[in-house]
Amino acid sequence: MKKFLAILLSAVMVMSCVAALAEEIPDNVESADGTYAVAMVTDVGQLHDKSFNEGTWNGAKAYASENGLTYKYYQPANGNEATDDDRIAAFQQAVDGGAKAVVAPGFMQATALTEAAIANPDVKFIFIDGWPLTDAEGNVLPNVAAISFQEEQAGYLAGYAVVKEGFTKLGFSGGGGGTNTAVDKYGWGFAQGANAAAAELGITVELKYTWQFGASFSASPDLQTMMSGWYETGTEIVFACGGSIFDSIAAAASANDGFVVGVDVDQSFLSETVVTSAMKGIKEASYAGFESAFGDWTMGGNLTVLGANENAVGLPTETWSLENFSVEEYENLLAAIKDGTVAVDGTDMQEDAVANAGLSNVNVIYE
Repeated sequence: MKKFLAILLSAVMVMSCVAALAEEIPDNVESADGTYAVAMVTDVGQLHDKSFNEGTWNGAKAYASENGLTYKYYQPANGNEATDDDRIAAFQQAVDGGAKAVVAPGFMQATALTEAAIANPDVKFIFIDGWPLTDAEGNVLPNVAAISFQEEQAGYLAGYAVVKEGFTKLGFSGGGGGTNTAVDKYGWGFAQGANAAAAELGITVELKYTWQFGASFSASPDLQTMMSGWYETGTEIVFACGGSIFDSIAAAASANDGFVVGVDVDQSFLSETVVTSAMKGIKEASYAGFESAFGDWTMGGNLTVLGANENAVGLPTETWSLENFSVEEYENLLAAIKDGTVAVDGTDMQEDAVANAGLSNVNVIYE
């Protein structure tokens, strides 16, 4: 575990050479013997979603490439409508294809991953945004390593920053329909950070908050229309929190002179509308999970929770376009979160819970 955390401390948020080059590693390689030791089973959405799937895959590719291993990704049948049976079949494809370790991003993988891990005890599985899995008798599966993040801290930093920047009419559009823990925590953290900054400034800000049209984490005309309506009626910046829904929100922002907060990875290169991104070290966690799987496997059967103290969440100071909120102020806030001076609540606030949280300086409008 210490080795794992050391990797993150040196790599997360400052992009190691391997991670920086991950996007340049080809997605498909030919194996001489037809087997692929490193595998990934994708979550909903596209492989290249510029977010969660892609970040996880880049970590897997980087580890495999650096260590001379073959690698392959597997996408469950039926796309965003995939069932647990579809996911189980994809896991088994990976195992039958020679996988020694498989990474599975996303909470929706849990049921299928449990069955796959029980059926294949000699294969190691890495559950990103997950938790320890158990068999029918309640025994923790030792061949599953769970990694989760304190997304609320990243969301807090983003919410605080944009209000300090001068934005007073905010939006949050979340994927997963309000039942995805990671997205729930991002949104709740964003609201808390906005509230803290507004309180310091002695103002009240508006936060429109919705889960509509984001359940599948996919771009949609309906979502773009809704976001255009927000921007047209005064919303200045929207936290686009959920894979490919970013595309719809960025398109609406671009058409209406609005702005966007990205998620999971630095999304500034995707659109000029992106002011900053609430980031977590997905690539690095995936990479380190494989290092443990092909090494001492101290992560097996355990939950590793990563946050500010592991340098695993933050904002991309080198690429953000913030002008009124300084890097020094950001670093001071991050340090305060690390030492506990600023406490960020990590409650899984589902659906309309944020609207009913009684924030002192944020008027939450739930739609």
